[in-house]
Order: sequence, then structure tokens, then C-alpha cells
Amino acid sequence: MNSDLSVVIPAYNEQDRLPTTLSRLRRYLDGRQISYEIIVVDDGSQDRTLAIAKQLRSEFPQLHVLSNGQNRGKGFSVRRGFLQACGPLVLFTDSDLSAPVEELAKLERALEGNDGAIASRALPESEIFKHQSFFRELSGKCFNLMVRALTGLRFHDTQCGFKLFRRIAFLPVFESQSIDGFAFDVEILYLARKMGLRVAEIPVRWGHAEGSRLQFFPDAVRMLLELLKVRWRHG
Repeated sequence: MNSDLSVVIPAYNEQDRLPTTLSRLRRYLDGRQISYEIIVVDDGSQDRTLAIAKQLRSEFPQLHVLSNGQNRGKGFSVRRGFLQACGPLVLFTDSDLSAPVEELAKLERALEGNDGAIASRALPESEIFKHQSFFRELSGKCFNLMVRALTGLRFHDTQCGFKLFRRIAFLPVFESQSIDGFAFDVEILYLARKMGLRVAEIPVRWGHAEGSRLQFFPDAVRMLLELLKVRWRHG
């Protein structure tokens, strides 16, 4: 099936949000009258996420459902979805749609002259209509300082779950990506720079959605180790 756009959604225990998210995506994309596919990658959910996705597929022909069988990590899920995508443009979005799907138009415009465009919550023009807690925002800024120090990347926000890529340009990136955890975004951008790809950082509207599964101290240590792996594996 040929599509103008592929949308990849990693999903772990998202039985409550997934139907609404898919409905919003379908309504928006149908309204644009483009051909598209949506790829939900279930990451070993322990609730009914996989069953619900398969049920919705029966009435939603553009929906494809992949199952990892066990919890492999967000990076693994996004990589698997990207490598299965067939559209010339591939959008990765979190299942909570913290960045509204309507912001896609901004990323598409930014692809003029670029190979990828990433949403940012940290630029002066970004509009945050619902903030995270002060502690979480502070931890995000600290993580970005670590990213800059260890990788040399100059993005203000590598972690926003709303990114658009030209599939052909980024195929070698995802074929080389190996981080399965939450620092996979950094690895993708690091590899893109090494391969000479151009990536724009775009301010977007964004609102925090409750239900984050990040646990600061264990996940902060894990993400630091993953950053070190990026430098060690890719130089």
C-alpha cells in the first residue's frame, strides 16, 4: 500500500488513551485527504492495548498493529515501526498526543531544505498550554545539558515525542540505531549529524499529559548510561 505519510505510535499500557488518539489522528488525516498509514507498535503491554488496537483495525483499514511480544523499550518500538513504514514521510508521535497532531503542518513546512524536523518545547516561541511539574521541567533541562556536553548536539529539546523524517534519508539512521530506551532520540539525532543530514528544531504547542512512566532517579541513571553508549558506539 502506497502512502503519503506513515505515523508510528509506540504503545505500552495505553488501553485508555489509544482509541481517542487514533480517532483524533484519523479525523485530522482524513480531513487532509491524503493517503496514510498508522502503525501502532505494542511494546508488551500488560493491559488490553494490543486487543483494543486489533479490534480497531477491523474498522480502520489504514491501521497496522505490530506486537513486540514483550517489553523491549520505546527506542526498539519506534525503530521497528519506522523500518516497517512505507510512506516517504514518517511521523513519530507519542500516544498521548501531547503535541497536537495539527502541529504536523509546522514540521512539514520545516522539511523544505531539511531531512527531518523535531518538535521542541524549549524554544522561546514554543507554547506550553499545560506545564509539567517544576521538578520534571528542571530534570529535562539538566538532561539537555548532559546531551550537549556528551554529544555536542545543540538542540534545545531532543526528547519531545513528535518528530518527522524523510524515510529514505533516515533509513540508514534507523538501521544503525541500537538504543532501546528513552535516550534513543539522542542517538537518532547524533547519527543524523554524523551522516550529514539536516534537522530543524521547530517550536510547537504542547501540553503535559498525565500518566508518564518515567521514574526520575533510576531512569536518569539509565539515560546517562545510554548517552555514554551513544558516544562509545558511534564515536
